[in-house]
Amino acid sequence: VACIRWSDRQGSSRSEGSVGAMFRNQYDTDVTTWSPQGRLHQVEYAMEAVKQGSACVGVKSKKYAVMAALKRSHNDMSSYQKKVFKVDEHLGIAISGLTADARSLCKYMRTECLEHQYVYESPMPVQRLVVDIADKCQVSTQTASSRPYGVGMLIAGHDQNGPHIFYNCPSGNYYEYKAMTIGARSQAAKTYLEKHYTTFEDSELQPLIKHALTALKESSQNGDINCVNSCISVVGEDTPFTIYDGEALQPYIDLLDKNEISEGGAAMQE
Repeated sequence: VACIRWSDRQGSSRSEGSVGAMFRNQYDTDVTTWSPQGRLHQVEYAMEAVKQGSACVGVKSKKYAVMAALKRSHNDMSSYQKKVFKVDEHLGIAISGLTADARSLCKYMRTECLEHQYVYESPMPVQRLVVDIADKCQVSTQTASSRPYGVGMLIAGHDQNGPHIFYNCPSGNYYEYKAMTIGARSQAAKTYLEKHYTTFEDSELQPLIKHALTALKESSQNGDINCVNSCISVVGEDTPFTIYDGEALQPYIDLLDKNEISEGGAAMQE
């Protein structure tokens, strides 16, 4: 009997050890399952997908909201993925994460803007649309039959309250910023924005675009951006949401100092 009890204890010990080794995996098979630490791991995985996407930058002044984004191609023979989408004449989004999820959310946002225009005969307020899309993302975090959207969005728009830059998180949270960056290697761009954001409010359009592209340059892998691997968007009171890429972007790329790589960008490359 003593031998049996000893073996039972060994088995129990091994079982507890295996549970400890699989602790994280026990609570991430379902988005509605809480871990003992009060975490939803699948939501955290969706937020991690945003960090793996290419970088996007958003800045605003009193008159304009500007976004800049790095585009990726799977190989030399493929085209670059679209990173900035126009939602309505007064707003658009830049995305980091799963592009397919972004297209689905963008379609929903366009429908909401069209319905608001039809019913109220006026453009949809930017924050109201941001709340709608945040609610849609939040529902996916508490339904077992779905998964969180694996995409983060910078939303730039202009309404009666002026220009706006919002960030929408896969968790359903949303925040308004004076300047924000998301995606891979975004910390270097964030460092640049933190140093200069106090000057953005009174900036005219051209200096604001230069700041956005310079911050984006900090997050690029080799410190180089061009009219092929990047794009920008501009929206303002008298400026409908407009996307610049290709040859239309080149005049703004020429504003940058090709030999200038800040300390933040150099640190990220190291």
